[in-house]
Amino acid sequence: MVTQKPKIVIIGAGISGLTAAKTLYTTQNSNELFELCVVEGGNRIGGRIFTLEFNGDQIEMGATWIHGIEGNPIYKIAQEINSLESEKPWECKEGKLMDKKVTITEDGYEVNSSLVKSISNFFNKMLAFSSGEGNFQDEVCKEIVESFNLENGSTKNLSTGSFLRKGLEFYWNLKKNQENVEVFDKWSRKSLEEGVFAMFENIHRHYSSAGDLGTLDFNGESQYCNFPGDELTIAKGYSSVVESLASVLPPGLIQLGRKVTKIEWQSDNCDLKFENGDGTKPVKLHFSDGSVMYADHVIVTVSLGVLKQGIHDDFAMFSPQLPSFKTQAISRLGFGVVDKLFLQLSPSTEECGYEGMNFPYLQMVFHQSDAKLFHSKIPLWIRRTAFIHPLYPKSSTLVSWFAGKEALEMETLDDEEIIDEVSTTISQFLANSKHFKNSDSAAAESCVKFSKVLKCKWGTDPLFLGSYTHIAVGSSGDDLDVLAEPLPKVRNYGKNSKNCPPLQILFAGEATHRCYYSTTHGAYLTGVREANRLLKHFQCVDI
Repeated sequence: MVTQKPKIVIIGAGISGLTAAKTLYTTQNSNELFELCVVEGGNRIGGRIFTLEFNGDQIEMGATWIHGIEGNPIYKIAQEINSLESEKPWECKEGKLMDKKVTITEDGYEVNSSLVKSISNFFNKMLAFSSGEGNFQDEVCKEIVESFNLENGSTKNLSTGSFLRKGLEFYWNLKKNQENVEVFDKWSRKSLEEGVFAMFENIHRHYSSAGDLGTLDFNGESQYCNFPGDELTIAKGYSSVVESLASVLPPGLIQLGRKVTKIEWQSDNCDLKFENGDGTKPVKLHFSDGSVMYADHVIVTVSLGVLKQGIHDDFAMFSPQLPSFKTQAISRLGFGVVDKLFLQLSPSTEECGYEGMNFPYLQMVFHQSDAKLFHSKIPLWIRRTAFIHPLYPKSSTLVSWFAGKEALEMETLDDEEIIDEVSTTISQFLANSKHFKNSDSAAAESCVKFSKVLKCKWGTDPLFLGSYTHIAVGSSGDDLDVLAEPLPKVRNYGKNSKNCPPLQILFAGEATHRCYYSTTHGAYLTGVREANRLLKHFQCVDI
């Protein structure tokens, strides 16, 4: 009798799934030890890594940055495949755009750079303090925390948002008797400083994926880590990294258009097995087309957003349901929506007085506290973005970022609505500025024109339902570790064990890494981790 090889199925062909597949497939004699396949619900590989072309430029719909290059496996791959250099310009090449920052209010007044720098320094000091990278003896930050009168001084359940807003009050007190600040019609010093401060809050919403910073855990900020060194974008596109990983896999190993709708598995108290005609396997996968597949081990790499939906009774992705320790961790963790919006600047913008295509890195300041001062022509969904800028100097492709409910609203709008509303908004910012040469103010107010847009839809895409993970108030790094634990949760995996078959469901992806959550390198490392967990189980390698 021929012994049937164990079957490993990886759900998801994003970077964690592809890394796990490559690690398993390239292990010596792997084809003699197990059968392997990757099933992907979409029509492409890459997951939340997706490089496209727009307006003749290479753009990143998803992951954009390598966060630190020293020891970063993504940087190493990009370096090995020569993806870090290109003859063509690319998004945020060498950060050159940062030198052209200009900060303007919604009614067209340019804010003094010294005020912006003062608030930026204070804001970043608070973020560094909360992340554990700053000076824990910083007296101002310590006073901010102490001002909450927390029980026993504990910062449990303190949000980053409330810490930052309290910090703004301290900033006002620190600066009230210092240098004068130039203010404008309808702006007081306090409202202008609040507007600039809110701009930096919105940047952090994009960075953290927390649509509301009041839901972002203050202590959780210190769990997050980066590799040391520079932060870079990839000249030949982030998709070149996933294509490199997939290139070692044989044709047919990755099956596209195979969306898993249910995973049946054996819990600790279950002694059933599913017959597949050739033996018994403990896991049964159901697909959207009605087909099924049987496996001994399944590595689940779907997003936290999909897992959050999957634990609801209406969807019941797992049968039996995941144990409570797992579902509670999934529920507590945060998973936000962050979308990019790409716009093609119309040539007519140049014709009506704009200085060529040398569009600035525009930082946007909006009124905050008094709704009566909100510009009537600027829609609410744009009011919580922070900037818009060219992909690279003199590019006619611009990009802006949106988070939370504003991102979700943008996803519902058609292209013409977006073109009209963003064109009107940016015109209001630039009409009175020195960046326009048109002396006709009425014409200038409608002078910025866009001819084409492309928006991300990570929040409503059923394969993702969001962008990346954050630690929400009430959760912690422990929940990330819990999410990473394989099932069933049994202690004895010995050959003579009477327990349920081990390692039926394993979990990988950025949401399962305690330190590197929300990053591509975190996703990569979890793919390696789960592949090695199985290899150790098969006694192929010494881990």
